[in-house]
Amino acid sequence: MAPPAQMCHVNNGDSLNGAALRMAVMKEAALPHSASLLDADEFRRQGHQVIDFIADYYASMGSYPVHPSVTPGFLRRALPADAPSRPAESDAFAAALQDVRDHILPGLTHWQSPHHFAHFPASSSTAAALGEALTAGINVVPFTWAASPAATELEMVVTDWLGKALHLPEGLLFCGGGGGTLLGTSCEAILCALVAARERKLAEIGSRRIGDLVVYCSDQTHFAIRKAARIAGIHRDNVREIPTRRDRMFALSPADLGAAMRADADAGLVPLFLCATIGTTQTTAVDPVRELCAVAAAHGAWSHVDAAYAGSALVCPEFRHLADGADAVDSFSMNAHKWLLANNDCCALWVRQPALLVAGLGTEQEYILKDAAAEGHDIVDYKDWSVTLTRRFRALKLWLVLRCYGIEGLRDHIRAHVRMAAAFEEMVREDERFEVVTARQFSLVCFRLRPPPEMLGSEEETNELNRRLLEEVNATSSGPYMSSAMVGGIYMLRCAIGSTLTEERHVAEAWRVVQDRAAELLGKMEITNSVVA
Repeated sequence: MAPPAQMCHVNNGDSLNGAALRMAVMKEAALPHSASLLDADEFRRQGHQVIDFIADYYASMGSYPVHPSVTPGFLRRALPADAPSRPAESDAFAAALQDVRDHILPGLTHWQSPHHFAHFPASSSTAAALGEALTAGINVVPFTWAASPAATELEMVVTDWLGKALHLPEGLLFCGGGGGTLLGTSCEAILCALVAARERKLAEIGSRRIGDLVVYCSDQTHFAIRKAARIAGIHRDNVREIPTRRDRMFALSPADLGAAMRADADAGLVPLFLCATIGTTQTTAVDPVRELCAVAAAHGAWSHVDAAYAGSALVCPEFRHLADGADAVDSFSMNAHKWLLANNDCCALWVRQPALLVAGLGTEQEYILKDAAAEGHDIVDYKDWSVTLTRRFRALKLWLVLRCYGIEGLRDHIRAHVRMAAAFEEMVREDERFEVVTARQFSLVCFRLRPPPEMLGSEEETNELNRRLLEEVNATSSGPYMSSAMVGGIYMLRCAIGSTLTEERHVAEAWRVVQDRAAELLGKMEITNSVVA
């Protein structure tokens, strides 16, 4: 808005009087009527455009290259340097959607593509996508019970629903004295649990000893634990990443954890926090939760389980044993947005003692936040359960997913991907040129190409061969798109099956591409070796 001095009009050399000036300023500076910004008819018209756009995107997903061939700065060069002062088009919204189609979609990595096998899935469903639309449209801020009673209570209901569906121990649920909340990511969940653990421990030993606190994990634990530790004030040198071994499936050893904790305790340090993992990022290793919790408990350390990806699989009874010992954990988190059809973002965190979260993260209740209806009741103010005060109404989306698909529907979704991964794993095993590096547990297959005996070189050369293979596979315009891991000195390709749109034919196509690119690389190696010889 221009300053008033620039909007002062002069008429026949005479200045406008004060009243007229104020009227002119108000007229010039007036914003569109507020009702037009939430006009029901206009929303309906634009909403149809968006739904059609997304539906067309889903329908044509397979035609997009999974990963774009763009260079840094491509979009900044394509779009204007400044926002428009006023929309230039009669239908600015339609024009903006055209920009999305022409400039933005071609520069995206299409995580919903049926050919996306990299990283872990960012699963989607129509119920969750429309739940996001409902959440955005209603746009409440449920930071206290009084601020949005139904939003708070739906979050309590839905975290208990999900916890029961995942076969979590009752002690982590509201119905058993614990409780759950919905955050953005596992990074937030780990940080919240770590802060609660820190405050509990410092209340015992004194706040001046914060420099003595030590955090434990394996060398396969997601780097989110290091970030959380730094934010929580834990000294960088006091994060113990305990080495794992291939013959133990890269799981954290309770004996090694015990030795590390004893050594620290003997040195005058204080074991604070254990982060065990169900389904590590690189290979989906599963740490032995029960045994690790017993070690941590002996030192009074907090036990947290990060099941960001694989936690979704616990909805299936056949995976329930992987969480044996969860009845001893202090907190547990998983990302429903990774594999359980709840679009980004939706991380569930459960704690055995919610009062410890509140002690670590709570704020003093200000008068403005009090509500007479809540007096005398044991209510939940979720602002005291997380880092942020303002928060999203994520429960609506997750409730729609559970309500519309049901537990059996979610099991069907998980099992379909596990079957496809098992088929891919079998195809790898049947080709003597390849090996499965780590046994598959969920829907991730870690594999690599092995040079023939006559071409066999060092481990570094084999790793370089597989780096080249991944580059060749990902350079295929129609997909697939895979990622890699380096574990125990071994470079491997990761085929993570989890896109909602992926079918058996996409998996078979992906394997054919891998085989074809491997044959080309081995052929080039053979020619090179014959020339050298």
